[in-house]
Amino acid sequence: MLGAVEAMVIEVRPYDVHGVPYVDVTVALRDRSTQTARLGRESVPPELEAGEPVIVRTAVNMIVAIERPPD
Repeated sequence: MLGAVEAMVIEVRPYDVHGVPYVDVTVALRDRSTQTARLGRESVPPELEAGEPVIVRTAVNMIVAIERPPD
């Protein structure tokens, strides 16, 4: 099951596992719940910061990618 929801970035933390870069991202959803995901850098927009509105892509209710909304 695939989906996309609007969210707000709460926290972005770079994370490195044996030289492989990841990003820990926490987002607040419209229902006021929060979700955290560890994603590869290719799945997160560059220079992502707390407070930004984003589109969260999900698969089976897990975050698989984060995108900036279209202009």
